[in-house]
Amino acid sequence: MVTIYDADIQKSIEKLSDSLKSLVKAPEWTKFVKTGQSKARPPVDSDWFYKRAAAILITIYKRGPIGVSKLRVKYGSKKRRGHNPEKFYIASGKIIRNILQQLDKANLTLYKKEGIIKGRIITAKGKSLVNKNAVIMKNEQ
Repeated sequence: MVTIYDADIQKSIEKLSDSLKSLVKAPEWTKFVKTGQSKARPPVDSDWFYKRAAAILITIYKRGPIGVSKLRVKYGSKKRRGHNPEKFYIASGKIIRNILQQLDKANLTLYKKEGIIKGRIITAKGKSLVNKNAVIMKNEQ
């Protein structure tokens, strides 16, 4: 059986984002919002919300229990500031929280708190969805 660890991540995210379109609904404001403080414009791709949801679901699968603050750092980027040196800014928390809430509603993730360790973990339904959409890498030689 193919898992996400054996797959090509980029192709798997694109395929998983197509599967998530029926489970997750992109809010109306996704057409206008930037993905972080370091970005100058909104994303050009119209399906960016679903691709981000797929990437977050795979991240929860791999790093599991993980919270919003760690995901904000993971999806952050450097801001170009002209002559000044680049500076790292974290990603938008509202986008990540909205995706996590919708993944919880679709029963793909679950909030878990065990002592001081807390965050989202992936459910069996989410694991099977991620593994089913894993695309095997082709060896190009």
